[in-house]
Amino acid sequence: MPVFPEEPEIHESLPGPGVPFPRESDAQAPRTPASGSATPATPSTVTAAPAPVPGQRPAPGRSAPPGAERPGPKPRPAGIPKPGPRRPAPAAPQAAVQQLTATAAQALDRADEAVDRLLESGRDPGTVLVLTVGEPHPWQRHELSFGEERYWAQLAEGGDVFYADAALTRPARREVVVLVVNGGPADRAAKAFTEARGRAAELLVVCGNAGPAAAAAAAAASRPVTA
Repeated sequence: MPVFPEEPEIHESLPGPGVPFPRESDAQAPRTPASGSATPATPSTVTAAPAPVPGQRPAPGRSAPPGAERPGPKPRPAGIPKPGPRRPAPAAPQAAVQQLTATAAQALDRADEAVDRLLESGRDPGTVLVLTVGEPHPWQRHELSFGEERYWAQLAEGGDVFYADAALTRPARREVVVLVVNGGPADRAAKAFTEARGRAAELLVVCGNAGPAAAAAAAAASRPVTA
């Protein structure tokens, strides 16, 4: 019967000096990752960001120039004074009055003489207006013979002496007005005087009797016809 050689007995190696003997609990305890260690990331699908589209670059902001100062606060407007009581506009000075004594029959001749003296003194014909209380002046009849349109055009043009009735309703104002009292009732003459004075800018010449108001105004003015 064959005899097999006896296997050598294997002994566990003893730990070297300074090495502790292994404990049974160490061999059985499962290994756990240390706290704070990085956990391996689970691979996931990552979407790549789209590439930026090239375009114009934004202009860099400009800083304020050195030494520039911010504007200070705007000055407050001064207090607006409260409006006081309104004063009435000064009345326009009234024209001086010159009265020439004449009867109703003489009034036209005295008016023509007055107009001649005014023109000889240098007055422009377009600054003179002649108004009659009674019958129309012969020059008025002559101008009306060419038609009313042409007649009233002369008033607007202001190039010559204009003759009209004292009851003129159209606006007419000239430097000198000659009022001819050649007839009509006394109240019409007085009213004509008031209206004629409003049309005269400098001088009103009254030929004849236009009532007490005209006489008083002439006495207060005591201004002769410009010669």
